[in-house]
Amino acid sequence: MDSASVAPLSPWLRSLRDHYVQVRARSLQLVAPLSPEDAMVQSMDDASPAKWHLAHTTWFFERFVLGAVPGYRPAHAQWDYLFNSYYKSIGPAHARPQRGLLSRPSLQEVHDYRRQVDHHLLDRLQAGDVPAHALPHLVLGLQHEQQHQELLLTDIKHALWSNPLQPPYREDLAAAPSPAGEAALRWQDVGEQIIDIGAPAWPQQARFAYDNESPVHRVLVPAHTLAERPLSNAEFWQFIDDGGYRDPRWWMSEGWALREAQGWQHPLYWDDALQREYTLGGWRDLDPQAPASHLSYFEADACARWSGARLPTEFEWEAAAAGRPPQGHFADDDRLHPQAGAGEGLRQLFGDVWEWTSSAYGPYPGFRTFAGSLGEYNGKFMCGQWVLRGGSCATPAGHVRASYRNFFAPPARWQFSGLRLARDTE
Repeated sequence: MDSASVAPLSPWLRSLRDHYVQVRARSLQLVAPLSPEDAMVQSMDDASPAKWHLAHTTWFFERFVLGAVPGYRPAHAQWDYLFNSYYKSIGPAHARPQRGLLSRPSLQEVHDYRRQVDHHLLDRLQAGDVPAHALPHLVLGLQHEQQHQELLLTDIKHALWSNPLQPPYREDLAAAPSPAGEAALRWQDVGEQIIDIGAPAWPQQARFAYDNESPVHRVLVPAHTLAERPLSNAEFWQFIDDGGYRDPRWWMSEGWALREAQGWQHPLYWDDALQREYTLGGWRDLDPQAPASHLSYFEADACARWSGARLPTEFEWEAAAAGRPPQGHFADDDRLHPQAGAGEGLRQLFGDVWEWTSSAYGPYPGFRTFAGSLGEYNGKFMCGQWVLRGGSCATPAGHVRASYRNFFAPPARWQFSGLRLARDTE
């Protein structure tokens, strides 16, 4: 390509190109500590191998961005079946629980695939050959890959913990020192209010938001009291010590049945002595001040009930977070574990742990999915899931906002999920 004959990129396209390069490089950085054997392990149905994450995110760009370029031919047409996730309108996909069986293509072939797609996409972007209607797909693809970066970390943590040797993902991860003295849990009173919830629909509006965050609508938030910070390990330990895992009074019926069937006695990565927890840096002493994490919705809800409190609604959470910059302990801090916070007042709404809410994941009034096959991205999962807010220590910085709605099924424990308490105002 003759660079002299190509018009310079607009500032927006140049920024998009640079962001693409940065996001794609970050994924490679995250898998660098893994061996080829590590990269193909799938430790449970809900997780995916690191190699699959690398390939699927690349497939997304190839299918939805390069696929719109006239004359483009897929690098490996037969891989469409392997690395499609759940886009049934496109075609069939390899069964999710069997992704760990994909020893071929090799990790090296997946890396080669990424380089090939990156080369084509950046070349076409520079040449101005990417159709305008595909550029929003490129923006969405970057957000999508950042979601998979978080999943890559949580999935490999579960895989390595499932190994009898329980090796660390990285031995050089530094533990964050806790602030001096234990911070008592304080509460903030919130008056009744009618607030705007959600984000303007994208791409009609320039600022990115997923379709499940829209449209903006008004909600009555009753008066309530909200804990100023997430519940700590020490506070969750009190729930355990008081027999919380042995008393069905605090549990939803389905949660209690699951606790009995799977023998839950404490959060997922704690040892039975309740003194240590497995982290991406290996086994470490439990930090009593750090936010409790790797809790299912059932565990979070049971602990809240035992505390004489409840989980906040997603609207209460968003009302508290609205107007606050999304600052906190994210993956970019390179600690990859929840940290104790310092200060006074409402804090740690973003980062550290995703906070379970009491809200079922459903559509907002007037909800519309993204157009075309990308309409399968969020909407079809609005059944049997619960909403989490705020991001975690494995979330890329800048990826979340006050209106961001994450969702998982109530039994999910392998994410960095914790809780913040709320109370009704009497």
